[in-house]
Amino acid sequence: MVSLLLAIIYVSFISLGLPDAVLGAAWPSMYPELGVPVSFAGGISMVIAFGTIISSLLSDRLTRALGAGKVTAISVGMTAAALFLFSVTRSYWLLLLWAIPYGLGAGSVDAALNNYVALHFKSRHMSWLHCMWGVGATIGPYIMGYALTGGHGWNAGYRYIAFIQIALTLILFISLPLWKRRIGGQEEERSAKSLTLRQVIAIPGAKEVMLCFFCYCAIEQTTALWASSYLTLYRGVPADIAASFASLFYIGVTVGRAISGFITIKFSDHQMIRMGQIIIGVGVITMLIPGPYELSLAGFILIGLGCAPIYPSVIHSTPATFGPQLSQSIIGVEMASAYVGTCVMPPIFGLMANHITPALLPVYLLAILALMVLMHIQMVKKAPNSAK
Repeated sequence: MVSLLLAIIYVSFISLGLPDAVLGAAWPSMYPELGVPVSFAGGISMVIAFGTIISSLLSDRLTRALGAGKVTAISVGMTAAALFLFSVTRSYWLLLLWAIPYGLGAGSVDAALNNYVALHFKSRHMSWLHCMWGVGATIGPYIMGYALTGGHGWNAGYRYIAFIQIALTLILFISLPLWKRRIGGQEEERSAKSLTLRQVIAIPGAKEVMLCFFCYCAIEQTTALWASSYLTLYRGVPADIAASFASLFYIGVTVGRAISGFITIKFSDHQMIRMGQIIIGVGVITMLIPGPYELSLAGFILIGLGCAPIYPSVIHSTPATFGPQLSQSIIGVEMASAYVGTCVMPPIFGLMANHITPALLPVYLLAILALMVLMHIQMVKKAPNSAK
């Protein structure tokens, strides 16, 4: 039964990644049909992100009230409904409306699943599960591409993904009895008192882990968003080639997480985080070395490999660092901090690139990395249960 539940959670993580990169893949076909400027993609993205932040902060209360299984099933159902509504809509303003349940569903399921896996499964599964997210994020644009190249339009692409999510929702509801596990499981989580945001922030080490997560997602999303522009505008790589090379970053993340699952057998979560930070630093320094653009390509791959173990290791270490009773509360604010970093930091670099120079990308990433390293060191010192 445990193996069956784990398989369902793996499929859930693939499903979680499916919609994440679809908007970007579909938008060049969407905005002319919707009659809006190309920049309006940011509006949909921001509504989704805002909903995700809100639901991440509420995930603690929801999970304690309903349990991780029901929250996951309901959240995936909300995302499926939103995707289906996207598929039957040809109005930008309605897309903004449907983006609300889209974001609300994504945040709750992310926090609930991550906490459940952190409590009940070994670190290697957390790494492999997030690798499955990368698989889903890679498959999503391919499904959209299939719909577009087949002449079915972007609506059909969203519809195909919605049907996959609907099927998963049914599987999750059928599997609800499997989520009731041994001591330390769902019943224990629901017996603990839900904490307010102020109470969570007051926990020793909580502010530091929030900032650590903020910095990590800032590095990941800034690199993903601006890699192509950096290669084109600063390194002189043709735009079409730069776009394909920039994907090497996500390949590095996905492959790195697959490898990390094996490495975690020998190293602790905190050691994995430090290892990832060191590799990111090597990647950023490689970008700073004068020479051919291949150095920047190598730097992006190294940054992706360095990012790979950090996200799953921070999440998996949370119950051990702060205690199982606090883990859902902490992971909820970690998710919210992550999405804030995703929303805020890439646009700030965009302003720097526009008004100063895109050559500052590695310097920008290095500054964020330094803050992340400092916050992780402080968190390890302050959190009472943290294993060095």
